[in-house]
Parts: sequence; C-alpha cells; structure tokens
Amino acid sequence: MMYRLILAFFFVCSVSVPALRAESQSPRILVMGDSLLATHRMSKRSAVNILARTLGEKVSDNTRSGARVIYKLPISGAVGFNIPQQYRKGNWDWVVVNGGGNDLWLGCGCHRCDRKMDRMISQDGQRGVIPGMLSRIRQNGARVIYVGYLRSPGVNSPIESCRDEGNELEARVARLAQLDRGVYFLSLADLVPHGDRSFHGIDMVHPSSKASTAIGQRIAQLIKHEEGKPD
Repeated sequence: MMYRLILAFFFVCSVSVPALRAESQSPRILVMGDSLLATHRMSKRSAVNILARTLGEKVSDNTRSGARVIYKLPISGAVGFNIPQQYRKGNWDWVVVNGGGNDLWLGCGCHRCDRKMDRMISQDGQRGVIPGMLSRIRQNGARVIYVGYLRSPGVNSPIESCRDEGNELEARVARLAQLDRGVYFLSLADLVPHGDRSFHGIDMVHPSSKASTAIGQRIAQLIKHEEGKPD
C-alpha cells in the first residue's frame, strides 16, 4: 500500500510541476502601440486578445488608445501615451508595435506633415524616432513586427484625407524593415474592401471587432510562419 502511495506521489509531481511552471512563465511577446491594437480590450476582443488566444499563450499588452510616437508630456507619456516609453525590458522573443497615425491625424491634421513625418522616420527609413525605438528593441534580442493601419473604405470616413500620408509613413517603415532581417512590416492595406464599413467602428476610424480579430490572426500567422509552426 505504501509503495503505491509513493508511486502515486511521484506521478502527480511529475505531471503537475511542469504544468505549474508553464503557467507561471513570463510572456514572451510584448505589444506596444495605439488604438489599432488596443480597441475592444475591455470586451477581450482586441487584436492583442485575439493574438494571445490564437497562439494559446500569454501576451504582455502595453498598448494605449491615443498614444503617439512623438509625445512631449512627461507624466502621461510615462503611463503609455508615448509609444517608445511603452517598451519594457524583458526576455521577449517578439515585440509587436504600431504607431504614427495619431501623430499625423491629431498632430498635423494630415496636412503639412512633412516635418512630423521626418521626425518619426526619414525617407530612407534609417533615422528618426521609429528607427531609434526599433533599434533599442532589437539590441535586446527580440524580433519586431511593425503593424500598418487599416485603410479607409472611402465611405464617410474622417481619415480619408490621411491616405497619402499614411501610405508614405508605411512605405518608410517598409524600407526600414528591409534593412534588418529581424524587423517585419505587416501591411493591412488589403484588409478593407472598398465600400465595406464592417471593418470599422461607428466612428469609421477605429477597428471593429471583425477587424481586430483579423489583425490579431494575421500577427499570429506571421509569428507561426517565422517560427516554423503549423497554422
């Protein structure tokens, strides 16, 4: 009887200890950015939530709606409105980030944005706040996925006038990604069919739950592909 109890004890330990360790492991993926990735967090349907569920693992979410790449106020910047300051050192395999839309839309109204654009990222993709932020992340060993923005469906959207500036920003980020094999640019330019309002919320700016699901799944698909895992 005692022998059986001892065997049972060791069997339970051999099963439960690794399980507890797996559950207590720190997340290996950090997500930074603005409302593109943060929207629907309260209902647990944000792109970050979908990413975590699709991969079946914890994801650290530092995103904040309204965040900017260039943000001068120190206190609110420190609590997440400054995207570069959302980064925290850790044993990250991947850092997912987006940003720049609020800088253009709110910062200069999508007009006369050349100076703001150049401060964020130069035309060749090698200088500016965004390259500096990604370089800092890469120095700590993580691979980076920079996520582009949804496109306006061309139907009563207040961001329709931002199309050219948004395209230019993403073209520059794509050039940056070509310079470093550890940086990936994930475009969402093909996600929204023209005239299809279902990928945007009522304000026609932020992603709908449908869009957040698609974005989270695309990020997860890229990670799985680069890690050699089946979809």
